[in-house]
Amino acid sequence: MSNVIPITRVNFSVGDLIHHRLFDYRGVIVDVDRVFEGSDEWYESVARSRPPKDKPWYHVLVDGSDHTTYVAERNLEPDDVLEPINHPLLEHFFTHFEQGKYIRSSPAN
Repeated sequence: MSNVIPITRVNFSVGDLIHHRLFDYRGVIVDVDRVFEGSDEWYESVARSRPPKDKPWYHVLVDGSDHTTYVAERNLEPDDVLEPINHPLLEHFFTHFEQGKYIRSSPAN
């Protein structure tokens, strides 16, 4: 019998605009972890609502700030504004904004 790892379905992808349900901010997803990849110490001190570790987590650039955050999928919903966000790292991850979504930069050769 083989060890089959279940495939976790993600609801968002890189470039998607999101809204945080609890903290009411907009942002854009720059990376996706199919399960929690942070440390137990971080989880215990930051993830106060104790979201599940076996569900997707997202790295997000927060609109109107210069920081990133790591958010459990259950705390996110699609952004209904669909307008560009303001973040100094946007150009590091994306080339442009098109039809409510950021388009990823091509990897360097």
